[in-house]
Formats: sequence, structure tokens, C-alpha cells
Amino acid sequence: MRAMVFEKTGTRLVLRDVPKPKSGSGQLLVRVNACAVCRTDLHVVDGELPDPKLPLILGHQIVGRVEQIGANTGGFSMGDRVGIPWLGWTDGDCAYCRSNRENLCDRAKFTGYNIDGGYAEFTVADARYCFHLPDEYNDVDAAPLLCAGMLGYRSYRKAGDAHRLGIYGFGNAAHLIAQVARYEK
Repeated sequence: MRAMVFEKTGTRLVLRDVPKPKSGSGQLLVRVNACAVCRTDLHVVDGELPDPKLPLILGHQIVGRVEQIGANTGGFSMGDRVGIPWLGWTDGDCAYCRSNRENLCDRAKFTGYNIDGGYAEFTVADARYCFHLPDEYNDVDAAPLLCAGMLGYRSYRKAGDAHRLGIYGFGNAAHLIAQVARYEK
């Protein structure tokens, strides 16, 4: 398959032919339809985040369709439309994971950083961190919601039934949540 590969800090991504991945236990093989570019991807390339997996396929705002389902994987069917975010794997056993705060897991791995991501024709993802996506959003519009959109939405939910919403800072997350709030009004 074709993939844009990051080989060394401070260098450009390179188009390469790499082996198509296969889904293992608890994983989905996903045909990538869209993968947005995040500032975090640029931080990785610029060496501002330490010790990425190398060589690496970047990208963690992935929208695609399930092509293969690994053993011990429930809740998904062939052809399902899914989203794959930054959080790509956790140990599932630490105090954070057991209290539904997987994002704080000390052993977490991240899509497009420790795990190959979506700048490729296919990617493999832990099914626990894949989301079913409704067809009402096109792939390109849905992709950014899997990073900045998720960050902002968590805070937005905490606002509850508030009639006014104040948003400050945090760039893309604030921009996306302003659109969500207006849409839901």
C-alpha cells in the first residue's frame, strides 16, 4: 500500500510502498477515506515531541471503512464507517483505565506517534478506540472532529443546558465547538 512515511526528525514525509497491515486480536483494519492534518503532526515532524516510533505513518484524525475484523473484536461489521482518534491503545488495567480515564494511562500509545496512523491507504486500530460515525457528515468534515472536536466536546457537554456559552483559547477546539453550539441551538 502507499503511505506517507516520516523517517527522521526535521525531514519531509516520503511516499513509500509499505506492507498492508493486518488486524490482530481486538483490532480493525480500516481503509482510510480521509485523515486531517493536526498541529500535533507538525510537532512530531519538528522533533517537539520526544521519541516517536520511526519510521512512522503520521495522522490521527482518521475516517474510513472497516475492511477486516480481528479476533475478539465485537461491535463492528465489515463496511462500518469509523473514526480513529489520537488515543490508540491503553493497558486497560491501571487505575486510570479502570475508572474510565484512559487518556491518563501511563502506558498509553497514540495513533500517528507510537502507532502507525492514517496517512496511508489502510491502518490498523484498537477497536476499543474506534467510533462509529454517522453518514450525515462527509469524511473530510468529520476527520477534524476526532481530535480538536473531541477535546472541545468534552467541555461543551459539561456546560449542560446553559443558555450562554463562553469559549476562549485553544484555537481549533474552540472554533469547532462554536460551530457545534450554533448547530444545536
